[in-house]
Order: sequence, then C-alpha cells, then structure tokens
Amino acid sequence: MLLITVILPSEYGIDPSGVGRVLRLTEMGEIKTQLAAEAAADASVDAQSNGASASPSPTQAPAVAANRGAPAVALPAPVPTQATWKDEERFTLPPGQGIEIKLVMKQGAKAEYAWVVNGGVVNYDTHGDGGGKSISYEKGRGVQKDEGVLTADFTGNHGWFWRNRSPANVEVVLRTRGDYSQLKRVQ
Repeated sequence: MLLITVILPSEYGIDPSGVGRVLRLTEMGEIKTQLAAEAAADASVDAQSNGASASPSPTQAPAVAANRGAPAVALPAPVPTQATWKDEERFTLPPGQGIEIKLVMKQGAKAEYAWVVNGGVVNYDTHGDGGGKSISYEKGRGVQKDEGVLTADFTGNHGWFWRNRSPANVEVVLRTRGDYSQLKRVQ
C-alpha cells in the first residue's frame, strides 16, 4: 500500500490537516492574507482617485490618508506614569479606514510606546523601512492595546499601521518616548 501525503504551508492560510492551527501558523497566514488584501484594496482606491493604476511594492506599506474631522470619542482619565511621554497622537478611524504613524530612528535606537483603542479593536502591523530595507516586527488582529520598546534594526522610519475592521468608529491613542528625531503621519 502506497500512502502519499502533501503538506501545505499553513503560514499562507492553507491548513487542511489542522497542524498549522495547533502550532499557531495558520493565524499568521490569515493575518498575512488579510493585510495583503487590505493593501491591494488601498492601492485600488488610490489608483482610482489618482486616475492611475499603480500598486505598492511588496516592501512598501500602504499609504493611508489621515481621517480629519471625524467625531472624537471620550477617553478615560489618563493613567499616571513614572516618566512623561514625549509625543501623544490621537486619531479616529471610521470602519474600514487605516492610518500609518512612523518614528524616524537611527539603527539601534530604542523608543518606548503604548497605544490603546477606545471603542473597539484594530488590526495592526509594526514595521520599518528605509535605505532600501524593510522589516515587519509584529502583526496583530482584533487588538485593543499594545506597549513595548521598538528597537530600530536599521536607520529609517519605524512604526505602525492600524486598520479599523469593526462596524463603528474607534479612537487610537499612541504615546511614545525615546531615541527618535520625528514622529510623523504617513500620507
């Protein structure tokens, strides 16, 4: 009796055996597939609004316009911290919208961050680019908050892309401090 087995890579969202889900590789594939679909949708919208048909390169994060004039969501009282934050950015994301915030950092620089979503959850991608290099540090789906230290693998722009996949507006509050020269919204 001859038995042939085919193992498909669950990190691409294909997992008929279920082993990828047990090893948490399927979740990674689902996030990767969803982020790729979001980037393609953003490129399509940008191309239609610009009258061109351009698609982002695989190392380029999708550019998203900041949402201006959206209603603000009331925030809970701030939690006292031992040290003050250097920067704080607040923005409202309507359903389906995203935003990208980057820190300009030198290789090896460290920046502490904490972000929280008021009124829901977001999908996010923490990544960096610059000097012909790109890196993905961490991705998440359906997350309400995150905090930590971002260490720049190379000199360039390092930060976050958030997308609201919920049916209601959400507000994201990002607080940062550390070794960076600028915090900027990527348009």
